[in-house]
Amino acid sequence: MLKSYEAAGFAYVQLDAPPISVLSDSRLLTRHAGATRAALATTSLGCVIHAPDGIRLGTAAGDQAMDGLIKYAAEVGAQQIVYHALAIPDEPHTRDACRYEEVSLRRAAARCERLRMRLAIENLAPLYPGPETVSAIPANLRALVRRVASPALGLCLDLGDAHVVAERRRTSLLRMIEPVLDVVVLFHAHDNFGARHGSQAQRALGVDPLRLDLHLPPGRGTLPWHEVAHPVAAHRAPVVLEVHPPYRRRGDELREDALLLLRG
Repeated sequence: MLKSYEAAGFAYVQLDAPPISVLSDSRLLTRHAGATRAALATTSLGCVIHAPDGIRLGTAAGDQAMDGLIKYAAEVGAQQIVYHALAIPDEPHTRDACRYEEVSLRRAAARCERLRMRLAIENLAPLYPGPETVSAIPANLRALVRRVASPALGLCLDLGDAHVVAERRRTSLLRMIEPVLDVVVLFHAHDNFGARHGSQAQRALGVDPLRLDLHLPPGRGTLPWHEVAHPVAAHRAPVVLEVHPPYRRRGDELREDALLLLRG
């Protein structure tokens, strides 16, 4: 599979990290990382490791899991780690948790800096209609990156999730992403039907009728690629196509369609 992505012209691959139970066991971690490194060695692909769901910095268990995740990424030879920072409701009772997470994030970023890796914190959108997290607003994550002020910490700008949140807030996608482009180190590109207000979204075939974060191939949903094509294509950060398996076509087809959209 990795060779097919390389043959299609991709330069990077994003891999899910093993679960927290593996990251917390040095023996299992080393065994899994060795197998992943051996598979990657058959290609020239750069590697991005995505943190497993459930890691929350600022807690003892979360900090331990992040230590394992950084060790895993280093053993694999990854260039970046993607982590869902501030993925908690924006409520008064969560403010202490946000502060604790920031303290732990500083330590994690310092460790990544020594290992010459990047830690990319990603913006999110609700999976289904419902409350947003602090990380739903990319500007909140930019502020966190600026406060930590580590060259190892940046933003993974998820265009699909930003599209959902922009429509929920009745603003444009470009207006939401332009202020944060200076701290972006990675893009996630996929499509969806935004906040699903319009009739086109209701008639969409083959997808959950209520799910917002669909991870469709670029071009299949309503994301306004013409708005973001230039700033994304002109940016130095890699673009990862984060398309879920049920909707994933051949690698060369996905890449060709995405290039057409990003070239306007």
